[in-house]
Formats: sequence, C-alpha cells, structure tokens
Amino acid sequence: MTTNTTNTNTTLPLIAGRWEIDPFHSSAGFSIRHLGISKVRGRFTRVDAELVVGETLDASSITATVDLASIDTGNPDRDAHVLAPDMLDVERRPRMAFRSTRIEGEGEDWTLDGELTIGEVTRPLALEVEFGGVEESAVDGRRHAGFEAKGKIRRSDFGLGFAPGVLGEVVQITLDVQFVEPR
Repeated sequence: MTTNTTNTNTTLPLIAGRWEIDPFHSSAGFSIRHLGISKVRGRFTRVDAELVVGETLDASSITATVDLASIDTGNPDRDAHVLAPDMLDVERRPRMAFRSTRIEGEGEDWTLDGELTIGEVTRPLALEVEFGGVEESAVDGRRHAGFEAKGKIRRSDFGLGFAPGVLGEVVQITLDVQFVEPR
C-alpha cells in the first residue's frame, strides 16, 4: 500500500483489511515512580485491539481496550489496593480505551495520535511507534505484523490523583503488539 503523508510517499507492507490482535504475543505494560526513587512496573493481562488498514493512512485506524481489573504488578495485595475505590476504582472505571486519530511515519518509525479514555475522561495521547516488520507464522501460516509503542500520561489528567508523593504523576506506557493479517 502506498500513501501520501505530508507530500512523502510512504509504503506500508500491510494488506488492507481488519488485522486482529494476537493476544498470545501482545502485552500492555506500564511503570510509575514510587516515592520518587524507583519504578514499579506492571502489565494488564486482558487487552484487545484491532488495526484497520485502509488504502491511505487517513483511512487506517487502531482501537484498543484494556480491562483494568487485569492488572498484574507481581504483588496481589498491591494489585487489590490499586483496584480499590480509593485508588483506581475499577468498579467505576472498568476499562481504558484508545482510538487513533492520526497515523504518520515511514520505515520503522511512526507516530500514532489518538484519544485515551479512562472512566469518563478522554484526553489526547501520542505514541511513538516502532514497526518491527512482518513475518509468516509457522504455527498458523498467516502473516503477523509487530509493533512497539511508547507514551506517557499524567494521572491527574484522568482524575487519578490518589497517593500524591507516594506515586509519581507520570505513567510510562509500553505496548508490544502483534496483529494477524486478515484471511
């Protein structure tokens, strides 16, 4: 597929259509400062995403949802506390959702702009994306495309200002995602 973005020809080696996530080879991770001196890392184990490749970048999009109750920081007591009403309040904020608004780039380096929604709050989010390439899987015989995306959010932008001084304001997000080519 060849598209024009800011007067530059860009070739994206993906066929048009809906690419589904390979959940066994994808992850959504995060890190946040604790007491300002070290980082706590975690991940979400239930993530869904879809990549729609159009004839142009403007006709292409990515959507993703994360089940916030699937948090795993390696400490079940901490996870339960993060999900509680005084922190994340997963009863009120069960999921996080992303919807792309613009995709641009070429080669391995891309930028994905979009909107992130946590609970009832939606804010812009820019992700720097590295395209890892496309390979045919020996397991399913289909082509898989790999991406790594990184970005940052400010907790207070989403009404998540709990534990100031204990937890950092900035949350680093890292996504490693494989999408499977449409049949």
